[in-house]
Amino acid sequence: MYDVFSDLIKVLLPAGLVLYAVFQVVRAFLNKQLIEKQQETRSEAFRQVLPLRLQAYERLSLLLERLSPNALLLRNVPQVVTSLDLQQVLVAEIREEVHHNAAQQMYVSNELWDRVRLVSHELTSLVNKAAAEVSPDAPAIELARKIGEHAVGRPSELWQETLNAVKNEARQLWE
Repeated sequence: MYDVFSDLIKVLLPAGLVLYAVFQVVRAFLNKQLIEKQQETRSEAFRQVLPLRLQAYERLSLLLERLSPNALLLRNVPQVVTSLDLQQVLVAEIREEVHHNAAQQMYVSNELWDRVRLVSHELTSLVNKAAAEVSPDAPAIELARKIGEHAVGRPSELWQETLNAVKNEARQLWE
């Protein structure tokens, strides 16, 4: 009986150790395969999303350029007669530009999108403050001058800081 038990241990113990070693090797191999598959999936997703993210940064840069006070005024002053008309056109255009580019927030950081929205709010506020200082029936060029005077300082700094933030965040895609 002792010999049978001893023989059984002599056979089962090495077989168990071999089975355990095979299990560990197979598990390590499968884990490696899983990690490689996840990396491949991530890499493919990055390749597909990268052009969309770059396009979002380009569009936000263009949005900020279009929202600069000088660009807004150059596009709109010749189209209107009174300061009230200019105020309404400018505020509507600011809103339209931001709404048109709202989908870009999916591809940029929340902080950056909040900064872009802050620029639009500051610009709308600037237009409204300048309009409050000019008669509604005054020529549009008077409101344009007031906006130019008010644009010096905080709004232009905020605009430039936000444009720089867009550029910096886009550069981080390569670093």
